[in-house]
Amino acid sequence: MTSFSDTNETGPPIEGLIGSSAAMEEVYRTIRRVSRSSASVLLLGETGTGKEMVATAVHQLSQRNGGPFVRVNCGALSESLLESELFGHVRGSFTGAVDNRTGRFEAAHGGTIFLDEINSTSLQLQVKLLRVLQEREFERVGDIETIQVDTRVIAAANCDLRQEVAAKNFREDLYWRLNVVPINIPPLRDRKEDVPELAFHFLNHYNEINDRYVVHIHPEAMELLQAYDWPGNVRELQNYIERSVVMAEGDELVVELLPDVVVEGQSSPSFNARDIDLEQLTFEVVEKGLSEAGPSEDALHAKIVNRIERELIAQVMISCNNVQTKAAAKLGINRNTLHKKLKEYNLETE
Repeated sequence: MTSFSDTNETGPPIEGLIGSSAAMEEVYRTIRRVSRSSASVLLLGETGTGKEMVATAVHQLSQRNGGPFVRVNCGALSESLLESELFGHVRGSFTGAVDNRTGRFEAAHGGTIFLDEINSTSLQLQVKLLRVLQEREFERVGDIETIQVDTRVIAAANCDLRQEVAAKNFREDLYWRLNVVPINIPPLRDRKEDVPELAFHFLNHYNEINDRYVVHIHPEAMELLQAYDWPGNVRELQNYIERSVVMAEGDELVVELLPDVVVEGQSSPSFNARDIDLEQLTFEVVEKGLSEAGPSEDALHAKIVNRIERELIAQVMISCNNVQTKAAAKLGINRNTLHKKLKEYNLETE
């Protein structure tokens, strides 16, 4: 964790946030200040920087910490489903609405709602969001009864909302209602001094959940980790440390466990490290998986195919800056299917 040099904003470490760089200390100070209010917060930063962690920290340090903290990924649902998810609906309001349902805003009453990828919302839905922010009231889909709520809103976007406003894709009045207190979360490349602390944090985490004992990082491997620019930010580092823990044969994370993008200092995955076609490489991967499994082991599909699928999704998400709509199109699957797989493989966005 970290210590704080600003005596007016000091306190115990903020749970879930790692790093002691000057850039992160500024984030901590802002979190502590804004947590004392109920003002709306807009989280600014690249995908993978830890926006959900910051939103959680703001809630936990606020007087609302006894209330619910409700997360909504606005980019994971269609417009009609998202409206029902946020505001609820009454029975018979649309096909499939067999019962009344409480929306996320109502569920977050007395607490905090975190709206991630808010730039994915339609202009029509943005009008309703603006009303909730200004008037603290709304109606469920298909209902005429007005519901009053006391819910703090923290929002995040996976793009520059100012550009979206200029392009008329996002309402300017909603932008200013959300942007009462902005928190700028620095990319990992701008706080590389935090890489060792983050790496050991993830190392310990994945040792525990995988029952492994990889307790050392070779100096050369650490040097490469600190030299890399991390286009996928903290989430990319987390992914590579998890992979290294799973694949390690000893108690040390060595250079050979790191992906080529880190070793070679590239900014995107390289699939040309060997002069071999995909068909032959696929054969070798399956052959290797079967040899490691042994003749009596079952559930081979999960142990081989699911591992390949997880890695494919992880790398495509990184190449698409973790924008789910782009990644789903690149993978050739439905966005809802991608969202389910991100949950299944613990690759969800913050």
